[in-house]
Amino acid sequence: MSVVRDRAATPEPHVGDDEAARTPRGGRARWGWPLLTTGLVVVLALIPLVNNRIFYYWDDSAAQFMPTWYHLGELIRSGEWPPYLDVDAWMGGNYAAEALFGLYNPLYVANYVLVSVLPDLAVAATLVKIEFLVVLALGVYLTCREHGAARWASSVFAVALPFSGFTLYFDTSVWAAGLMSFALVPHVWWSARKMARGRLNPIWVFLIGALTITTGNPYGTLGVCIVLFALLVEVGLRREWPALRQLVLVGLCIGATVPLVYLALLGSSSVTWRTGQGIWNDGMLVPGVGDLLNLSSPTYLPQVLNWSARSGLTVPATYFAWFVLPLVPFLRWQVLRERWRELTGVGVVIVAYFLLTVSPSQLWMFRWPLRLVEAFYLGVAILLAVVLSAGLHRDRLRQRAAVSGVLLVLGAYLSWSAAPQFGKWHALALLVTAALTALVVRAVRHGHTRAALGLHLGTALVLLLQTSVFSGNFNVNPYYFPHSVQELRANVDERYRGTTMQFASLPLAAAHQGGLSPDGAWRDVLFGSAYRPAGVNSVQAYTGMGFRDFSETFCMTFIGESCPAGYRNLWSPRDAAGTTLADMMRLDTVVVQRGMVDDPQPEPGWAVRERDDDVTVLTRTEPRQWPDGRLGAVSGGVEVVSDVSDGDTSETVRFTSSGGGAATFTFARLNWPGYTAHVGGRELPISTGPAGLLVVEVPEDVTSGDITLEWTPPGFLPGIVAALVGLVGAVALGALAWWRNRRSGQFRSVSPGRVA
Repeated sequence: MSVVRDRAATPEPHVGDDEAARTPRGGRARWGWPLLTTGLVVVLALIPLVNNRIFYYWDDSAAQFMPTWYHLGELIRSGEWPPYLDVDAWMGGNYAAEALFGLYNPLYVANYVLVSVLPDLAVAATLVKIEFLVVLALGVYLTCREHGAARWASSVFAVALPFSGFTLYFDTSVWAAGLMSFALVPHVWWSARKMARGRLNPIWVFLIGALTITTGNPYGTLGVCIVLFALLVEVGLRREWPALRQLVLVGLCIGATVPLVYLALLGSSSVTWRTGQGIWNDGMLVPGVGDLLNLSSPTYLPQVLNWSARSGLTVPATYFAWFVLPLVPFLRWQVLRERWRELTGVGVVIVAYFLLTVSPSQLWMFRWPLRLVEAFYLGVAILLAVVLSAGLHRDRLRQRAAVSGVLLVLGAYLSWSAAPQFGKWHALALLVTAALTALVVRAVRHGHTRAALGLHLGTALVLLLQTSVFSGNFNVNPYYFPHSVQELRANVDERYRGTTMQFASLPLAAAHQGGLSPDGAWRDVLFGSAYRPAGVNSVQAYTGMGFRDFSETFCMTFIGESCPAGYRNLWSPRDAAGTTLADMMRLDTVVVQRGMVDDPQPEPGWAVRERDDDVTVLTRTEPRQWPDGRLGAVSGGVEVVSDVSDGDTSETVRFTSSGGGAATFTFARLNWPGYTAHVGGRELPISTGPAGLLVVEVPEDVTSGDITLEWTPPGFLPGIVAALVGLVGAVALGALAWWRNRRSGQFRSVSPGRVA
């Protein structure tokens, strides 16, 4: 431990967990800072709404996450869970393969129910995302404390990290699944390290790790792997073999849950867009080292290749915390030299994530390295929290202030150089951060509590400044979908009946009178999964996987856009009987933007129900065959007696045949891997038909019977078995640890770090 000359800079005394819990003062301190941290995060999370009330209902959150969560919540409340496959959502309905919907994660399930009972999706998005910002903040706080940081310093970084640039403008605003998985990673780190010290039962580490894995986001799984590896290095250097063995065993138990989540994704990838998962670099969202060095510049905009036609990012994506670089000259860095052994794991995490953050744009399943910058900052936060806990130097103030000033001015210059159009805001940011730095350096003379409050105040002011200048992430699309469920349904629910397919594009919608707004294009068309809460059974649904044949036939994108060629393909005959894809897909309504096909003429059996300046709505006039199932077409002289669907994953067709040869049955289902078909105990071959539809082939020697069609996610049984083995192993480890602690009558502590 370092010897500190200044009384005001004296770190907190070393207190153990049990001692701090027993003392009244320790109890108040134990809960006071976490409660303050939670309250600050909740309040600060409301600041972005001041200038942008749909800040949390943005891009993918509006197009995929919130609408799908609403739909999944409705399914849960109706008793349908887990919905591995939603055939009505077509390309976007293979939830098992999409993985990121966390079908096995109780936190996700609870939030789906919450979203489904709220009348406004933007409000629901705000509540859920604030919830996970708090989860993230508390995880950072606990992990900092576990590494010996003071409560006040832990709180400072626990509040700062959730509002760092990428976490706020990308994960929180846009990619909700990224936020939810990242929020659990520090909890894995805290619990696993505490277990290695003998202070926590292994079953809790398994449960937290399994929660992180079952979010379905591979970046969360990567985080678990890196954190556990870092702890193995840390414990191994100290040659604490029992703790090392326990970490390995718990890690294996957590790893056993991975097949349950990802085998369906890997098993389905052969028919999707994501078949190529190699290594390459096209520069997409690859930050440079210089971008990371500007981590304290609130208005620095990285010049990183992205989806937008703009030259760089429109938000400070590599920003971390305003006070890191300005306080560098004042920090007592000798702490790292004195405590390097217990901080080895932190160093491993920092190095690993730094290398991944500046890696090629695609590494197997992981693309766009900018996504990993927040995990890099997590390691930096823990390291700096430990250093900051030792207080600030108060000698040679002029020299230290001069260095701090140079760093501030350099950051402001680089910010101006990257985006000179924001010159006045760069200047304001420089003045604000300089004043805040002086305030904190002065406040530390009066105690760490005042210094912490000054740092928190700075985080709030900088956040207000950032969200005033950069009110939203315009490198992606805000969409401006209606977020009131009632408003969504009022526009299209009664107009579009039955299975509905639209042919529309975003550029045409943007050119619509009123543009992308509830009073504009969204009165007639919607994209992504926005039709789900609207109550329309639409073919369009957001997908990160896609289905290649279906997509190519209709030139359908991940967001549900299409093209004139796709409309023509819908009506072209697909078999000898002249059956069209519209019939094979059992469509009831077709919506066509007039800018795409100006005057579509109805085919036989169809009529124009509605036509205005913007869309033409075609509806089926003749009843569909086999109304109780999803059979779309048959061939080979077959007579279908009945067709009944038993949910989305099974169907039974009773048929008879004159024996005139082989027959085929085409279903209004995509041929996702995992389907099996039988008749009389005999397995039937399954093939892919037009647009990727599922086709069951019946040989000529089978003249009648019941075709039973069933679907199971690829790897489902091995995944269940592996997860159960992991659970049993974790329970055994937990029971053994409980028995040993009960026998010894006390906890063992193998870490030299300060903990409380």
